[in-house]
Amino acid sequence: MNILVIGAGGVGASMASIAESRSFFQSFNLADVSIESAQRAIAVLDDPGRFRAVQLDARSEDNIVALIREVNADIVVNACDPRLNEPIFRACFTAGVHYVDMAMNLSHPHPTDPYNQVGDILGKEQLAAHDAWVDKGLLALVGMGVEPGLSDVFARYASDHLFDEIDEIGVRDGANLAIEGYDFAPTFSIWTTIEECLNPPLVWEKERGIFTTNCFSEPEVFHFPEGIGPIECVNVEHEEVLLMPREIECNRVTFKYGLGTDFINWLKTFAYLGLDSAEKISVGDVRVAPRDVLAAVLPNPAKLGHLMTGKTCAGTWVKGTKDGQPREVYLYHVVDNQQTMSEWGCQAVLWQTAICPVVALELIARGTWKHSGVRGPEAFDAVPYLELLAEYGAPHGMVEMGEGRWPSPTRTNDPGWSRPVRKPTTV
Repeated sequence: MNILVIGAGGVGASMASIAESRSFFQSFNLADVSIESAQRAIAVLDDPGRFRAVQLDARSEDNIVALIREVNADIVVNACDPRLNEPIFRACFTAGVHYVDMAMNLSHPHPTDPYNQVGDILGKEQLAAHDAWVDKGLLALVGMGVEPGLSDVFARYASDHLFDEIDEIGVRDGANLAIEGYDFAPTFSIWTTIEECLNPPLVWEKERGIFTTNCFSEPEVFHFPEGIGPIECVNVEHEEVLLMPREIECNRVTFKYGLGTDFINWLKTFAYLGLDSAEKISVGDVRVAPRDVLAAVLPNPAKLGHLMTGKTCAGTWVKGTKDGQPREVYLYHVVDNQQTMSEWGCQAVLWQTAICPVVALELIARGTWKHSGVRGPEAFDAVPYLELLAEYGAPHGMVEMGEGRWPSPTRTNDPGWSRPVRKPTTV
């Protein structure tokens, strides 16, 4: 297999480091608009022989197609932020190669009533292209990071092996990470964090379908394992809510982050000031998007690992019945920043995101994961994935929940925040 990874940031660089010790690929091409970034990522590898740095402006579909053909890629991994999904996704279809991303196409909330009406959902154009990809015999594996990604694998495993009937699936993400010397410093892309957290959250119910709620709605205290402890989690917009019901029979799907009050207040402030906007405005003689400015002035998450302490947990809480009895479990994956920094030179959140598509690539290369069309990770057998993840040295865990066991989540009554709907800026 010849791999092309587009994006040499923290996740793309970590993918190269993780893949280095595996033998399932012939070549690994790491592309970025800054070839120096790709070169730096490859230069630190112990055995860079199968790796190549290339320059690519991924805004151009034609450029991507040309590079796919130049490196004879069999599969392309989109390690860019979702703004570049469309040209990369289309280029893979045009070039006739498989595609993997870790976040689906951006949504467009309802313009006037976003907390009561659904706009254009995440990945709308990608999911609509399913039949065309099937007809061409190509796979577009969308949402194959840790969340979405591993969280979907957990849901599929629970459905196949742990439950007879599932009532609710809830992805729950929490961490006790701290960054020395910073009052506010995101551990992942602030651009993506704002997009997820300040768009109207999505909830899926069997009787209602997809609907939206207030930002930071339905708060609950969730007890995370391995020393992280109880954290208040709130609804945000995320792909699992859309993907899981396509393959798994259940009654409700949610996604909640453990953001914390301080982080939420920072996000609210950005929204009130208009700093969350991705729409370009005129500033002197230039046009810039406020969110891009915010991302530029905040520290790069990929360069904060040496200042970080603590653990991050990604997991899927599932509630239903087994053999006629109620059952509740939390399948999870915990990563310690000290370990990832010492062993891989990468901070925990980026490393956890990066290992997930690498495991999927190996399963695809082996022929273990086979499909065509636009599909999420829950469309595939979870067992070989979890076994291979453990072989990589990153096993998952599970706790049984309920009375006398691991604590179930406890809901509070905060209705959330209906942020003001700002009219489009005209200049």
